[in-house]
Amino acid sequence: MHDVDIYDTTLRDGTQGEGVAFSVADKLRIAERLDAFGVHYIEGGWPGSNPKDIEFFAQARHRTFHHARLAAFGSTRRKDTPVEQDDQVRLLIDAATPVVTIYGKTWLLHVLEVLQTTPEENLAMIEDTVRFLKQHGRFVVYDAEHAFDGCKDDREYAFATWLAAERGGADVITLCDTNGGSLPREIAEMTRYAADGLGARLGIHTHDDIGLGVANAIAGLDAGASHVQGTFNGYGERTGNCNLTSVVPILEFKCRRPSVPRESIRTLRALSQFIDETANIRPNPRLPWVGAAAFSHKGGTHVNAVQKVIRSYEHIDPALVGNTRHVLISDLAGRSNIVMKARELGFLLTHQTPELRDMLNQIKDLEHQGFEFEAADGSLALLIRRVLTKSAPPFVVDAYHVSMRHDGETSVVEATVKVRVGDERAHTVADGDGPVNALDAALRTALVKFYPRLERVRLTDYKVRIIDSTTGTAARTRVLIQSSDGASEWGTVGVDDNIIEASLQALVDSLEYALVKDRQTQAG
Repeated sequence: MHDVDIYDTTLRDGTQGEGVAFSVADKLRIAERLDAFGVHYIEGGWPGSNPKDIEFFAQARHRTFHHARLAAFGSTRRKDTPVEQDDQVRLLIDAATPVVTIYGKTWLLHVLEVLQTTPEENLAMIEDTVRFLKQHGRFVVYDAEHAFDGCKDDREYAFATWLAAERGGADVITLCDTNGGSLPREIAEMTRYAADGLGARLGIHTHDDIGLGVANAIAGLDAGASHVQGTFNGYGERTGNCNLTSVVPILEFKCRRPSVPRESIRTLRALSQFIDETANIRPNPRLPWVGAAAFSHKGGTHVNAVQKVIRSYEHIDPALVGNTRHVLISDLAGRSNIVMKARELGFLLTHQTPELRDMLNQIKDLEHQGFEFEAADGSLALLIRRVLTKSAPPFVVDAYHVSMRHDGETSVVEATVKVRVGDERAHTVADGDGPVNALDAALRTALVKFYPRLERVRLTDYKVRIIDSTTGTAARTRVLIQSSDGASEWGTVGVDDNIIEASLQALVDSLEYALVKDRQTQAG
């Protein structure tokens, strides 16, 4: 049983967001994941707008959806045109989806200035189109565009447009805050106004232009709507649509109004990341519920409290949405931060571990120098290991040199590295696309003969940040590197006045962590 219908428009409204684009294959894959997650409606696109959406619907009709019903999106008929002669409406029928969603004008400003027609003709356009689609056996969702702006301008005419959709037989009438500028109290008041006079099911469609997309959707649902439209991860035009990644768990855990199956919500973070990866967008770590920072703790007093009573600083168990708890290490860290973070990294520390104070002092000193361990678990794990075990590193870089020369119209970058492994030494030279790439190639070549498993390690991301820009070219540089061996991923950090030296520090930590991560010393 569910109380609220989830209507996803990631594949249509979401693609209107800057930097968001999906191929037909992408859209089909996302639709299948949304169906498996348990959403009730998937808006696949506008078959009258582009060949890609026409192809999507042609392929989607051969797919089996177990939970969701696919919707084609379009508009009411053109002014002064019989609905059966409107090509755009005919394409909606030809899409062969069980659901058709159309939008129509609520705001007289749009009726008179944009459509340039009469208020009466606009009402006929709405009613005619809805009735025509119903006569062809479609479940019809009517999106009342600019419903709230129109209601503020002329409440009686706005209601007349919704009533026209209801007379035509609309199954759902969705009130749209198209400009995204309304407040929750306005959304609630006007939704109640619509609910008091209409018999059809009400929906709510909001945008995030003033940061209230989710709040406005919840306000509409509290005021009588039971159908909510949005996109996962909040994709959408301008600042985005109402974020279903937040709406779904809010409904389940805060409002006690079921929508998708509760067991699906444990896969919410995985779904969010899948959509980001398919769109080739780096996941936003600060997304509520599913972001990497959503259940991260940094302040020492916070971490100490969480260690004693988890719910003291967490509104919900992160596992309920497929997320995990993270303890961050910085100059704000206390002993509890170190203990919890060390356990997260595989070290069995307690508050009584003798080396704990030394670790904390080293971390705070390095943070003061410009190091940052929040995204560098690999470097942090190495620091903890060195303090606990006093063991020698698996290799030492004795010397290195990086040079660049111009060869005609091209530049050649060369790096030389001397490394020592126990009593043995290696001296290698490598070219690269840049100094860091050449240094990485030379260092890896030198070490692979001793440690073949380093062949699998690859750099996946490289970031540089100037720590103190006021000192100009003498500013210290922080380098963050993400690495992977195909099975896991880790971050390392280096800091120096020289960007090459900072990069080497991060590179060395990356390869050293790859060698020791599977045999970290357990200490208590």
